[in-house]
Amino acid sequence: MSANLPGTQYAPCPPKPTNNWYERFINGPDVKPMTRREKARLAARNVMEPFNVLTILGSSAIAVGANSHSPYGPGMRGFGRNVGVSYTQDITGEFFGTFLISSIVHQDPHYHRMPTASIPRRVGHAIEQVVWTQGDNGKGMVNYADGIGFAIDDEIGNLYVPGRRTNLPSSAERYGIDLATAPIDNFVTEFLPDVARHIHVRVVLIQRIINQVAKTGS
Repeated sequence: MSANLPGTQYAPCPPKPTNNWYERFINGPDVKPMTRREKARLAARNVMEPFNVLTILGSSAIAVGANSHSPYGPGMRGFGRNVGVSYTQDITGEFFGTFLISSIVHQDPHYHRMPTASIPRRVGHAIEQVVWTQGDNGKGMVNYADGIGFAIDDEIGNLYVPGRRTNLPSSAERYGIDLATAPIDNFVTEFLPDVARHIHVRVVLIQRIINQVAKTGS
């Protein structure tokens, strides 16, 4: 180290910045048109997200353990088939919803929160986003990724999901259930960051949940 010269004044070291673990989730992603490559990367990241993998493994284990007489079969073989089918469904959904349809119609695949609005308004916003979302240009548009994507996912699933009824009434019922339950993900995206910040929980698991469900990374 060099010696301090007489009369030389040094500015004090700036304080070390503190990390706000939830700052990135306050307002959601910036309005920026995403290229097709960026949407493809987002879809791939969502599929490979560690918490997503753990969720599929856990749900498959519960499903096979609760019903060993399901079309998947019992034991590790049934577990493996269930994991394979679940992961294939997840990949299909991300490919069509996050990448292909969003790229064709120029739809923003992110969910944009309303953290400063009233709770009733935020609840309505989360529900509305299933049918009316945001385009790459920041303007409102029909949510084609959900409306069309759910139907495509179901029809493709008819080709490989064991024990599934493939007639039109059954497909229509599943499509309705998908639309009805879609706001659940939006509710988690909208409110979980507030809960986590309020109780000062800084757990990696919370961040994994937000990353997987919200899909707000750029």
